[in-house]
Amino acid sequence: MTVDRKEIQRTRMWRYFIDAASEVIEEGGMEQFTVRKIADKAGFTSSTLYNYFKDLSHLKFFTAMRYTADYLNELPSYLEKGNNTVESWLYSWECFCKHSFEKPEIYSVLFIDDLGYIPEDMLRDYYRIYEHDLLGLSDEIQGIIAEHDFAKRSALYIQNAVEAGYFKQEDVDYIADVTLLLWKGMMNSVMNRRRDYSKEKAIQKTLYYVFRSVMSVVVPEKRNEITVVYEDVDTIDQCE
Repeated sequence: MTVDRKEIQRTRMWRYFIDAASEVIEEGGMEQFTVRKIADKAGFTSSTLYNYFKDLSHLKFFTAMRYTADYLNELPSYLEKGNNTVESWLYSWECFCKHSFEKPEIYSVLFIDDLGYIPEDMLRDYYRIYEHDLLGLSDEIQGIIAEHDFAKRSALYIQNAVEAGYFKQEDVDYIADVTLLLWKGMMNSVMNRRRDYSKEKAIQKTLYYVFRSVMSVVVPEKRNEITVVYEDVDTIDQCE
């Protein structure tokens, strides 16, 4: 078998198993995500699955990626709402929260769960097989998405805010990390039922905390240029 034919075979088998894994999730949720169930659904043995995936966690990661298509499709329109890089980044958080709290188990797999080391070349493999997920996205956004570390994604995007004078360089990594930790904290609280929040309230609270954190590092003389505002849902409820 030539190299090209081997690659075609590998791609085909990846699709079989990822499609089967998606069906397992749709039918029974993440708790039913097992090698045996997925292999049976795909019509192959468990040992065949391991010929194409390092372990179950890698297949779980790639399958979860399938569910980010809606988020990626909406992201450009959210970014366009902003009048500057900071506003666009805040709107991107709104888009991310909307989709992540809609599918918490999926986004937990991608950005919270310990799946072991996910090499960047495997992420590129995913987008090579499902390249249609990137159609319509700018080269800048595609470059950011190709970075699996979410905090690094944020840092890459908001670097433009430094050049535009909104942030100081020393605050970039700080605010990228803090905003991610805020989201992770809320997501863990919701998934573990530590907070009795509806999906809508979890989104609003997260965006409020992200907004306050971001505004705290915007240089004072530029704060009046940020017109987007996210308010505390509890304060709104009290006023009503």
